[in-house]
Amino acid sequence: MSDSTPPLTVLMATRNGAAHLPAQLASLAAQIHRNWQLWVSDDGSQDATRAIILDFARTHDVRLIDGPQRGAVANFMHLLCHPELPPAPAALSDQDDIWLPDKLARAVTALTRTDAPVIYGGSSVHITNNDKPVGTSPKWPRGPSFENALLQNVVSGHSTVLNPTALDIVRRAGVPAGIAFHDWWLYQLLTGAAARVVLDTQTVLHYRQHTDNVMGSFRGPLARRLGLMLDGTFGGWMAVNMAALQATDVLTPAARAKIETVLTAPRRLARALNQTGTHRQNRADNAALFAVAVLGRI
Repeated sequence: MSDSTPPLTVLMATRNGAAHLPAQLASLAAQIHRNWQLWVSDDGSQDATRAIILDFARTHDVRLIDGPQRGAVANFMHLLCHPELPPAPAALSDQDDIWLPDKLARAVTALTRTDAPVIYGGSSVHITNNDKPVGTSPKWPRGPSFENALLQNVVSGHSTVLNPTALDIVRRAGVPAGIAFHDWWLYQLLTGAAARVVLDTQTVLHYRQHTDNVMGSFRGPLARRLGLMLDGTFGGWMAVNMAALQATDVLTPAARAKIETVLTAPRRLARALNQTGTHRQNRADNAALFAVAVLGRI
């Protein structure tokens, strides 16, 4: 499928997604921006997922590849760093969401205004397995920045779109080992490389919620997030991500210096976080984080 609009590649990671996949594919087919190709990396589905994709491929431009079968994070990174991926804007897609018709069009408009690296994130309505609305995506009062990215993700993977320059940065950095969340990694990596972040406040998709969504729970009640800080889980995520960032050659000197400051001050972490301006988006989260840092639990 093609037209005069810029080409775009949709990157979908699947595994046993047959229950909701048809609705997501239908929403992709209904996009106003029609010049797209769908790449699907399937992680060994045992249900009808592959059959549904192959049926969709009869009438749409689809490439189906085998995933690494090491979880969703590795599957998305496998797609992003595939050696044959076209040098076009890339939109990440979960297998069970529902995109509104202007989702890709709004992203493409935001991305094509500059050749500098840009990462786009859209707002969403949260829905249950039965399509019942249960909430909306958070607002981010302090806006995106590398200082925020070190401690928090504000560009959700289910809505992420990268322009070619940003995609090239991701591919140069390669597949990091051990990261817990691919979308947080993209936000950190690209803000560390001075990319522009566009957060669209208009709803562009319905984001399906699951009870086993780890990062979803981290966005939940403060007590739940505090527990992940106190038990060392959050500190472990931070350590792995910062080590992966250090191993790249795409960061600005300023971003690399902030990481060095934080990593070389484990016993004075609260002071280092304050010194570098590193922060989360609201005061309660910041207070909790600094308290846990003072206690030496991060």
